[in-house]
Amino acid sequence: MSVTAAKGFTAAGIAAGIKGNGNPDLALVVNTGPRRAAAGVFTSNRVKAAPVVWSQQVLADGELTAVVLNSGGANACTGPQGFQDTHATAEKVAEVLSAQGTDVGAGEIAVASTGLIGILLPMDKLLPGVEKAAAELSEHGGEKAAIAIKTTDTVHKTSVVTKDGPGGAWTVGGMAKGAGMLAPGLATMLVVLTTDADVDSAGLDSALRGATRVTFDRVDSDGCMSTNDTVLLLASGSSGVMPEQDAFTAAVREVCDDLARQLIGDAEGASKDIRIEVINAATEDDAVEVGRSIARNNLLKCAIHGEDPNWGRVLSAIGTTAAAFEPDELNVAINGVWVCKNGSVGEDRDLVDMRYREVTVTADLAAGTESAVIWANDLTADYVHENSAYSS
Repeated sequence: MSVTAAKGFTAAGIAAGIKGNGNPDLALVVNTGPRRAAAGVFTSNRVKAAPVVWSQQVLADGELTAVVLNSGGANACTGPQGFQDTHATAEKVAEVLSAQGTDVGAGEIAVASTGLIGILLPMDKLLPGVEKAAAELSEHGGEKAAIAIKTTDTVHKTSVVTKDGPGGAWTVGGMAKGAGMLAPGLATMLVVLTTDADVDSAGLDSALRGATRVTFDRVDSDGCMSTNDTVLLLASGSSGVMPEQDAFTAAVREVCDDLARQLIGDAEGASKDIRIEVINAATEDDAVEVGRSIARNNLLKCAIHGEDPNWGRVLSAIGTTAAAFEPDELNVAINGVWVCKNGSVGEDRDLVDMRYREVTVTADLAAGTESAVIWANDLTADYVHENSAYSS
């Protein structure tokens, strides 16, 4: 049930007419309490969409009552009118929820948008859509909400984990959208996570940042960072259970890791999912830098699409970084075959089997004990086609 798997949440997903094809395009997630703690991480892109600016502001006090999300338009690079439209959306959500008996102001409503940049949203459709979504709020509405935030996604993405500790059971659930513009920036897409654990905003913030750092921030499908990336974590406290912080962080990470893997699996045009593991690095930062460089090497991505274990392109990518290593000590394995040893020819490259969807590239820097994993995809003609025709 995605965001409604945790107790204390309702959700809805409807077609408001924002998308020309009539598909669902507006989602609403409401925290019914008793706690309304929240935390968020956002794109590090300096060009930020109006909903990102708004949601960062309303999260300043660590509380949210609801999140409204639309697909079909990013409301990014839309000037003062775009921010006014975001404010008007939050005001509308507050109005309809207050009419239902929940006393709430616009400052307790986060807004998230996804779609084409540089286009104003059709507010004559979006605002009535908020009323329709509010009327359909349900404890079983999580899946419909996840469907409504899709853009080029071919499937909706949800995840749920339930833990049973000393104080009783509690749940973390979530939904995500993202298939393009997937690159590090803390978030890399739109995500709403919910929990019925009794956790304050500081605990949520710590868990969320700890989880996103090693999950969403290490998805690097196409090297392009969005203007709208948002990940929100809301706690209702309705289970009455106060888990240990480490256990809670681990559960949030589990959900984020699952969703991140689903994002890679649905990336635009991809035919291969590439797990890049950098081992024996001097520092974790070195491992991440090397992993990102390998992930963004278009020559390697093309080679993997063609099922060519071209390890020379891996070494070339490593060599562009500032990481500590000696060129004649580098080792590279592709799908477990060490095709490069000590910076030179290793095992027979014909032993590498690349027929399957997942491809593993292991880069051994022989410089320490730290490691990191980055997920990427191959570069295909379908990716080029989809993104050349996106506006139309």
